[in-house]
Amino acid sequence: MKPFKNLEVWFVTGSQDLYGEETLKQVAAHSLEIATAFHNSESIPVNVVFKPTVKSTEEIYATCAEANATANCIGIITWMHTFSPAKMWIRGLSILQKPLLHLHTQFNRDIPWATIDMDFMNLNQSAHGDREFGHIMSRMRLKRKVVVGHWQDPKVLDQINVWARAAAGWNDLQGARFVRFGDNMRFVAVTDGDKVEAERVFGFSVNTHGIGDLVKFVNEVSDADVEKLIAEYNEKYILVDSLKQGGSQYQSLVDAARIELGIKYFLLDGNYKGFTDTFEDLHGMKQLPGIGAQRMMGQGYGFAGEGDWKTSALVRAMKVMGTGLKGGNSFMEDYTYHFDPANPLVLGSHMLEICESIADGKPKCEIHPLGIGGKADPVRLVFNSAAGPALNASVVDLGNRFRLLVNEVEAVAPVAELPKLPVARVLWKPYPNMNDGCKAWILAGGAHHTGYSQNLTSEHMEDFAEMAGIEYVKIGKNTDLYQFKNELRWSEIAYK
Repeated sequence: MKPFKNLEVWFVTGSQDLYGEETLKQVAAHSLEIATAFHNSESIPVNVVFKPTVKSTEEIYATCAEANATANCIGIITWMHTFSPAKMWIRGLSILQKPLLHLHTQFNRDIPWATIDMDFMNLNQSAHGDREFGHIMSRMRLKRKVVVGHWQDPKVLDQINVWARAAAGWNDLQGARFVRFGDNMRFVAVTDGDKVEAERVFGFSVNTHGIGDLVKFVNEVSDADVEKLIAEYNEKYILVDSLKQGGSQYQSLVDAARIELGIKYFLLDGNYKGFTDTFEDLHGMKQLPGIGAQRMMGQGYGFAGEGDWKTSALVRAMKVMGTGLKGGNSFMEDYTYHFDPANPLVLGSHMLEICESIADGKPKCEIHPLGIGGKADPVRLVFNSAAGPALNASVVDLGNRFRLLVNEVEAVAPVAELPKLPVARVLWKPYPNMNDGCKAWILAGGAHHTGYSQNLTSEHMEDFAEMAGIEYVKIGKNTDLYQFKNELRWSEIAYK
């Protein structure tokens, strides 16, 4: 079963009428075989749809226009089997609104040394046909992904898989709606930003509702629905005694469940794909949503705290991209450091809201004072996160552009018990090392809020940034600070 069974990418092969009917029949047959193999491959998560060979300006334009108008088409894969004169592609590429992957391959893997002749050469011209096609896209300054290699190579399939997942995340944001309950945290810069420009660039809208609008939904939740949800809590989590029925704080669990359902019903009613709230605006709420925000993320919604709508949208996109992959994606915050020279670490967490999808084992359901917000003690899920490769990503509004900043990290198992830390958490080592990784993040203007992923790679995020047409900056194993600072300076000139 395809993880994205309702989405498709089109396989479009370019040629021309110069080579005659027999050659074009072979082109079509080869293209169909490749498209069918991609469609049947477990490595590619979307449906791959074969499209007839395009041989003229008119056919190319019509195919691109049809792709734009087809809702479940999230991108096209192009391949020049023969030589497709690139001037034929200008009109079509100029209107194409869907992500594009340029596959530089050829049908045969090997040269048939004993039989190769000019007929074979005329048919198999990808080596220079794709260069002609690549030239026009470079001249038109078009964003695309280029994948090189034989179409049966697992590395090629993996790159197509990554691109398709990024395209699914990008497609999901087009027309998506995100809600802010209240404004962002007062005086904070990085959680604010230009929502109008974000809608133009990313395709999603962000609008604010007063907390009273949410409270109305919370108050209308039925007791029966609350009881059903609490039964689910008992099944999925380890509840502390005080939250169990008959316990001294059971009513707090009831209140938390009612808040979660109120949020869920509000999002469903407004067709929202994510939300954000702030502890500074809780009028009418008994407690800050803790377990509710964690579980809504677990169901695929985007979330970020303190009014951070950019990270909420990013978390949603990352969750879509990671569909069907082992591991989770969550809202995250760099909270505090362990500066042990022998084992430096970052402790990532938040006041309450870390997604249960990254939990290592069965989470505990606990209740503790929050210390800020002035409301009742909130219920939350407490857990550690698994070790392994991961990344933190942040969308930053720099005024004249958006930057997607990614830091590759290595999550590690807890080095000690944390008996008094009442929140979900994860420990990681940033690449290239603690000092340079943190310094690079600060130099790049990265936020303290991120989307944390256990199942995506920097390649997913780079492809996503290309589709959005925004700046992409990576901090990884090979990052050199001298070069990194130069790249930031060059970007300032490139994006003026």
